[in-house]
Amino acid sequence: MANRHWLISHRWLLLRRFSQLGILGLFLLGPWAGLWIVKGNLTSSLTLDVLPLTDPYVLLQTFVAGHAIASTAFIGALIVIVTYMLVGGRMYCSWVCPINMVTDLAQWLRDKLGIKGSSIVLKRQFRYWVFAMTLIASYITGQLVWEFVNPVSMLHRGLIFGMGFTAAVVFAVFIFDLLISRRGWCGHVCPVGVFYSLLGRTALLRINAYQKQKCDDCMDCYQVCPEQQVIKPALKGAETTWIHAAQCTNCGRCIDVCDEAVFRFQIRGIKN
Repeated sequence: MANRHWLISHRWLLLRRFSQLGILGLFLLGPWAGLWIVKGNLTSSLTLDVLPLTDPYVLLQTFVAGHAIASTAFIGALIVIVTYMLVGGRMYCSWVCPINMVTDLAQWLRDKLGIKGSSIVLKRQFRYWVFAMTLIASYITGQLVWEFVNPVSMLHRGLIFGMGFTAAVVFAVFIFDLLISRRGWCGHVCPVGVFYSLLGRTALLRINAYQKQKCDDCMDCYQVCPEQQVIKPALKGAETTWIHAAQCTNCGRCIDVCDEAVFRFQIRGIKN
């Protein structure tokens, strides 16, 4: 990144932070300042008393737990599902989820301190087991089990009512990523990312390694990518230049750090 201005090499990161903090700020304006543009939280919300939005994963837990579901919740979930099917499900993880800022900080510090290994190696499939177990537990208990431990929901409540135990949970996520497992929380544990990755398989907005012939194997994109396994098929494969993997978060950091401008955001089916 030495050849480009700092703002150019961090533009997508800065936009993501603006998006994450802006969305969180909209939720907090009501309880903090009495300006109720958005009511609720990332689980379920109502914008300007008109637009309902519902986390489909929460709706799924509600369904398997046997609870009645309001029609507005269905409508809100449908809006979210269609949106993420178009732009990529795991954009939620990199552009909306506030915990992503915590895990990104842990990874940045991990790199600065030169922390390489870990005592626990988790396979990425582990998060699918967590996802399945949350649904099974919700069915058995009749409760939305994940919401009892979801650090996103806990952080939102903590910012309104006081952090208390929430601070310990968020700090535990930070320490887990810093010392125990690289990108461990988002890449190996969190079931929310699993659900949204299922929605992203049909996404039109993708990252395209459209100039992969310029790649000089510097590995900068691999270093910053939260899901490193998604890059190789597009960069080194013969069949495609697109990053099709549903696990891609569309964070844009590979675009930021590449001095050779190998990557760009692009709509599938549109040649430009």
